[in-house]
Amino acid sequence: MEKQAVIFNGQEVGIVVPSENRLKFIAVRFHVIGLDNRLFDTVTDVRRAITEHLASGRASPAVPLH
Repeated sequence: MEKQAVIFNGQEVGIVVPSENRLKFIAVRFHVIGLDNRLFDTVTDVRRAITEHLASGRASPAVPLH
């Protein structure tokens, strides 16, 4: 697998790149920076983590969450 964009709610929020037989998430939006460099098994797992991250209130309130 090559790098792949991660789209969430119609907005590109990061990319995943292969790393250690998994996918490393590289955040490109501030409201998901807390997930930067985490390893996941699938892109679906990344999106689930984003949903949980935003729901937890750890995202920056200064950044619009479209």
